[in-house]
Amino acid sequence: MIKRLLSIGFLAGLLALTAGCNTMEGLGEDIRSLGSAIEGSANENKNED
Repeated sequence: MIKRLLSIGFLAGLLALTAGCNTMEGLGEDIRSLGSAIEGSANENKNED
């Protein structure tokens, strides 16, 4: 169940990433913001344990 949700989330993020960037610079910014979001989520979950 969790793997399925993560897969759906990843695909949705990838779709938003590719739809939102029109240039390589935009792609770089989108990847950076996605990485920051993943890092923030990981830190939140790490602190909950």
